[in-house]
Amino acid sequence: MKDNIKILAIETSCDETAAAVSKNGLNILANVVSSQVDWHRKYGGVVPEIASRKHMEFINPVVEEALKEAGLQLKEIDAIAATYGPGLVGSLLVGLTYAKSLSLALNKPFIGVNHIAGHIYANFISKQDIETPVVCLTVSGGHTDLLYFKEYGEYEILGRTKDDAAGEAFDKIARYLGLGYPGGPIIEEKAKNGKEDAIDFPRPFLDKPNYDFSFSGLKTAVINYIHNKKQKGEKLNINNIAASFQKAVIDILTIKTTKAALNKGVNSVILSGGVAANNRFKEVLEEKLSEHDIPLYYPDHELCTDNAAMISTVAYYQYKKNDFAELDINADPNLKL
Repeated sequence: MKDNIKILAIETSCDETAAAVSKNGLNILANVVSSQVDWHRKYGGVVPEIASRKHMEFINPVVEEALKEAGLQLKEIDAIAATYGPGLVGSLLVGLTYAKSLSLALNKPFIGVNHIAGHIYANFISKQDIETPVVCLTVSGGHTDLLYFKEYGEYEILGRTKDDAAGEAFDKIARYLGLGYPGGPIIEEKAKNGKEDAIDFPRPFLDKPNYDFSFSGLKTAVINYIHNKKQKGEKLNINNIAASFQKAVIDILTIKTTKAALNKGVNSVILSGGVAANNRFKEVLEEKLSEHDIPLYYPDHELCTDNAAMISTVAYYQYKKNDFAELDINADPNLKL
């Protein structure tokens, strides 16, 4: 295999239009993200039709900016990569079709990348000497998965959410409280001024012996609490609700992840996904794992949310294995690891 493999990667799985260029996987030459948050905030969440239309509007200038930052021309790129799932089907199709068109026009290999794998490999961009085996918690608006990695690329699914993802629960509670979108950062900010033990919300699935998660019941309990308070004409303490809800989520994630780490005898634990940007969660999990001398790693803040740098890193390791995709590959909104 030739040296200095340069990959152009595109990520459009939800509401971020992103392009990145990497050299040999971990050397990120450019990472450009155009956010659509302002367009979706007034609706309290991502509107799929708006997301796909904005991707079509932004994708060409975002790719051009990434190439400019990297100081490269398209002809110098060795392969084109794009997320093909999971995500919103309309959004995925924009980036996937654009990337496949480039691959065909340039006669370059095409690599289809799993979005969840991208979040996991973002850790290796931020820190390149993480010792395996590891337990990885992927927690975002669409996913809550607990994985065991004996070696990179070889993983076992230990558990996943049976209903809502943790990040989805944050968004829904924030919307119900009228706090806006995205919910995670807003809930975290409100929680700083609240009491974590003010309200005893449930911790679903902690009594089960497996590693699966459930957040639907917790979400319903919070909504019922708010509804009952309003019916009685009682004033809501938004900060206490946010802090107590956040603590319940953190407790669930921390207890399950620590249990898996101890039972599997791992050397490290890594976080991935947008909820990995929650500072309070990282503090609690890090403190708990330190009691057992297990280090915790997580990506730099800008790599926690959707971006194309993480997609380019996964694509590089697939390139090394000649794991290329045919150009008839389709978007898979329900793609699993």
